[in-house]
Amino acid sequence: MAIQYLLDEHIPLSYRVQLLSRNPNLRVWVIGDPSAPPKGTPDPVLLNWCEDNNLFKDIENE
Repeated sequence: MAIQYLLDEHIPLSYRVQLLSRNPNLRVWVIGDPSAPPKGTPDPVLLNWCEDNNLFKDIENE
């Protein structure tokens, strides 16, 4: 199984590009992608979505 990530909407999209350039077998979503939760989704809902979909969530706290 490939490692899967959900990147917080505040993380620059260049992180996705960098992750995939190092390992194209990763699956990397960003909040707001068509198959990911929409922007503004509360953290508890995001964490449940990640758990249901076997993903790691990367966040950037302001």
